[in-house]
Amino acid sequence: MNVILFDDPSIRQDLSPFTLTRPVSEIRVGILTVTEKWERHLKTKVSYQTIDYLQEKYPTKNSADNLLVNGAVCPDEKLIQAIGTLSEEQGLSKDGVLLAARNTNTSLENIQQTEYPGEVTLIDQVWKIFQYNGTQIKSDFELLTKGRKSNDLNDAHTIVYGEVGKDIFIEEGAIIKAAILNAENGPIYLGKNTQVQEGSMIRGPFALCEGSHVNMGAKIRGDSTVGPYSKVGGEISNSVIFGFSNKGHDGFLGNSVIGEWCNLGADTNTSNLKNNYENIKIWNYKKGGFKDTGLQFCGLIMGDHSKCGINTMFNTGTVVGIGCNIFGDGFPRTFIPSFAWGGAAGFTTFQLNKMLDTAEKVYERRSKTLAASDKKILQHLFESTAANRVWEKKTDKA
Repeated sequence: MNVILFDDPSIRQDLSPFTLTRPVSEIRVGILTVTEKWERHLKTKVSYQTIDYLQEKYPTKNSADNLLVNGAVCPDEKLIQAIGTLSEEQGLSKDGVLLAARNTNTSLENIQQTEYPGEVTLIDQVWKIFQYNGTQIKSDFELLTKGRKSNDLNDAHTIVYGEVGKDIFIEEGAIIKAAILNAENGPIYLGKNTQVQEGSMIRGPFALCEGSHVNMGAKIRGDSTVGPYSKVGGEISNSVIFGFSNKGHDGFLGNSVIGEWCNLGADTNTSNLKNNYENIKIWNYKKGGFKDTGLQFCGLIMGDHSKCGINTMFNTGTVVGIGCNIFGDGFPRTFIPSFAWGGAAGFTTFQLNKMLDTAEKVYERRSKTLAASDKKILQHLFESTAANRVWEKKTDKA
């Protein structure tokens, strides 16, 4: 059966800025992306049904027997069993949201929907990425480690609470030196060729994905994920870093989600709780305004290719678009549009040619090349997000 992960248009915009540069299922929550979860559960490669400008990079593969799965849905065994009973033009839904359908083509029209009675983990708001991260780490940990043997912990100076192999899993090439690993409240997963440096204190659930480093003296609280090829330091709590991003220095990151190819300067701090303890409202791209999260804790939401300078302070519930460069003293606004350059003192536009030049240099540092398809996506986004850069309108009038 051919598996296609589709973007639900009603969900896709709610997950911006992350879905500006990727299909919904390429969001990382837990150890794996949603794509990787489905591929491992179904033991097959998948393709994507996404918005037009992303389709070149994320193409659709069609066949005579297609299983179309909502890319915002995290799989579990009960849901997979229910999906396995679907016949042609049949689908499963939950509270009005189509979860999956089977069809001879890629159309989702004329699907006879049956209400799914079980519980579903649906990532349909950006804050649910960190909100559900702890439970997804546990689920992914079981999926990745079942029937496998962990590498041994060979460092006599590392203190462990829990059992290596059961509560802590160490992949090949991982190096741990003089750290404290506490897996009493949830598992700790240390991916291939990772490093946990001296003096690091880590509480589970926690995931350190392939090639990533926890720098000396870091304090990592539970429900946190560091995606592949990233470096982290300082204090992190209930946060998700997608990958290829750095928060290498002191400073606090809490209840936050950081995209790919981001960099947080030394002593960057995020507020995740309002002084009056009220619910936090954050910018919602679909609404075009601020939306109540219903949460008391919410920190920084930062899209791909965005960066900030040393000592940057982010207020509670700040949303940063893609391709931004933020610096200066004071708190910048809590919605920073894509391709913004500046801070609390005001913004100008980070022109596309300069932004691409920076991106290419960042890629080169990781021995990668910024693909032509990525450049096309960024070109499209530079043009399509212009309406949010209100200072450009003021300049035009002047």
